[in-house]
Amino acid sequence: MPYDRDHVVLEAEQVTNFPNDTRKFGLEAFRENLQVKIWRVSRDEMEFDLVGLDASLANAFRRILIADIPTMAIETVFMMNNTGVIQDEVLAQRLGLVPIYADPSAFTFKTANQAPTDVNTIVFDLQVRCTRKPNPGPGETDPDKLYQHHSVYSGDLKWSPKGDQAEKFADDPIRPVHSDILLAKLRPGQEIHCEVHCQMGMGREHAKWSPVATASYRLLPHIVLKRPITGDQAERLQACFPEGVIDIVEEDGKRVAKVANPRRDTVSREVLRHDEFKDLVELKRVRNHFIFKIESSGIIPSSTLFSQSIKHLMHKVKVVMKAVEAMENSMVEE
Repeated sequence: MPYDRDHVVLEAEQVTNFPNDTRKFGLEAFRENLQVKIWRVSRDEMEFDLVGLDASLANAFRRILIADIPTMAIETVFMMNNTGVIQDEVLAQRLGLVPIYADPSAFTFKTANQAPTDVNTIVFDLQVRCTRKPNPGPGETDPDKLYQHHSVYSGDLKWSPKGDQAEKFADDPIRPVHSDILLAKLRPGQEIHCEVHCQMGMGREHAKWSPVATASYRLLPHIVLKRPITGDQAERLQACFPEGVIDIVEEDGKRVAKVANPRRDTVSREVLRHDEFKDLVELKRVRNHFIFKIESSGIIPSSTLFSQSIKHLMHKVKVVMKAVEAMENSMVEE
């Protein structure tokens, strides 16, 4: 199979790439060719296409989203009482992974030597005690009907404002993103009482600070039908792909297979496992067309996350440019 400069070619047992591609990055060509196509946006999810850029840039956005955008998360747990079956350190780990809805731009990083203040720390209280409900039915075994507060949820974390936090966040109070995350289970007489402190951090230090559940990309599939495929063979071809990838249309009284929506293809290469299609179908991926998907953890809207990743990358570039200029100036002086 000939090499294809603009596509990654997928064969039954291997992926072929164009070797020794000498095309260099050029700013003018980048400006002319770059396209951003937004397919769907919600607060927690965003899917868009990045067209006309190198995989290194697409991966830079992905890594920034995962590791370099700061958020607030539970860092310290002060355990006053825990008579439940979950050990203190395990409960603390579970608490740490609860996403906290708070605007990171309103806070600062806390250093190891700094004391907690209203600008670097958020405080929550958690106090839940399990008791029996009065007069349960005879033979009742359902915990919901037997006990009160037998399940401890993230919604039981109560924000304790410090300083001017109550006034600053009056319109949009600080809280767990989800109130129904199960933290522990209790039985009558058991109690959990603790105070937790949230601090700013980044995903590169711990995943609990990552603002995304996932940030991923894949290359756009490109399916080539080398000749018309008709009749029953068209239906067999359609069955080799996910629903919606291949359509069957009527042409001149014949049922003909057509590529309808290659975006929906998972590129399983199932079609190449059938001998009848090996010489009829070619599977490729477009080298510079990235299908990007962002799933926010709920702290920061997905669209805001992408714009922040762009600003963060620009800042990194400026830092590198200054370092290069300083090195060049030092070499000239020598």
